[in-house]
Amino acid sequence: MDLGLAGRRALVTGASAGLGKAIAAALAAEGARVAICARGADRLELARAEVGAAAAFACDLSLPGAGAAAVEQAIAALGGLDILVTNSGGPPTGAFRDVSDQAWQAGFDGLWQSAAGAIRAALPGMTAARWGRVLLVTSVAAREPIAGLTVSNALRAGLLGLANSLSREVAGDGITVNVLLPGYTRTERLVELGVSDAKIGAEVPAGRLAMPEELAALAAFLASERAAYVTGQAIACDGGWLRSI
Repeated sequence: MDLGLAGRRALVTGASAGLGKAIAAALAAEGARVAICARGADRLELARAEVGAAAAFACDLSLPGAGAAAVEQAIAALGGLDILVTNSGGPPTGAFRDVSDQAWQAGFDGLWQSAAGAIRAALPGMTAARWGRVLLVTSVAAREPIAGLTVSNALRAGLLGLANSLSREVAGDGITVNVLLPGYTRTERLVELGVSDAKIGAEVPAGRLAMPEELAALAAFLASERAAYVTGQAIACDGGWLRSI
């Protein structure tokens, strides 16, 4: 299936590993020119070579203005931007009573403000071209809270409202806005949390962790020409973990 992505210009944030890297690879495989960014320069360069990205630059999305700056760098490197995929690492774990004001602010800056800033910077060019794709990678925790992930549960849920609201504003400009809700996926993050197939099999009807490439295939479709009428949606890739749709 030709997804119509050849020559399209894309930025994927948080793409030195895990889900972001897999999405960048899927877009590049479809012929898109991809820019990637993440915090660690050395790891990022390795990812650039593996993905075949056209550009890579280090950025810390928790810093003020970092999301917008990443988009501006991508536009300069690629000559414009058609596809924006916002992705960032999860904030530290903790129950509500253990979360400090500083932790809330850090989570807001890294998860929320970086995404909003990046989208704001990308929209003018997409609007002028009357074509654009905005994908926000969040988590199934945005819809069904996961114990111990208070900051992530709260802020990622807010991104669903942002996407739904924004999608209605820009649909007439040929821009779609959708949210990806990955479930338990075999990434470095899950390894750090001690999650394995054996541990998660009883909770997930599919009986296993997802592979990053499975979410990436969904992302590539939503970024494509064929998905032009899909917008304002939050789509899970979770092996049936969510109990409601």
